[in-house]
Amino acid sequence: MSDKDFLDERRAALEDEFFHRENEKKLAKLKEQLTASETKEELRKASGMTDEAVLDRLVALGLRGPTVAALSLVPLVAVAWADGELQDKEREQILHAAEAKGMGAGTAGHELLTSWLQKKPDDSLVDAWEGYMKALLAQLNDEQVRILKNQIIGFAKVIAESAGGFLGFGKVAGSEEKVLARVEAAFKK
Repeated sequence: MSDKDFLDERRAALEDEFFHRENEKKLAKLKEQLTASETKEELRKASGMTDEAVLDRLVALGLRGPTVAALSLVPLVAVAWADGELQDKEREQILHAAEAKGMGAGTAGHELLTSWLQKKPDDSLVDAWEGYMKALLAQLNDEQVRILKNQIIGFAKVIAESAGGFLGFGKVAGSEEKVLARVEAAFKK
């Protein structure tokens, strides 16, 4: 075998390896895009949401169709963590609300919620919830908005009051009031 044949063979092998690696990268990226697209479609169906930016944020947060119900509990979690620590009564109330929404132990939504109760989520979670609410409210009539607002704010106030004051009655911390105001502001069209 001549040196030229050896070099040609080696060059061809290196090109094959390069293109093989590039194809693997492209396939992995395509698979990731397909998974994100499927997740986005799943969220669209589960939530009725059509706003692409909100759906993208939900996908980026790792939410899936079965876990989107957990989003309705974000205000409760935010209020509970407002003072920097989660009280046992707050945890119990939130888990009770989750159970009422069909997110019992073993469900994907419950697992997600549990992670939020173990470690305080950062503000991007509340930002995503606000975006979700804005898109959702655009699809509801005034009466539906009023009912949803009363339900979410009512539950959030129960959480705020559950750990405050004497024996859990009568006092809402200033930090919790700020979160409650932010939640209420999310319902303005």
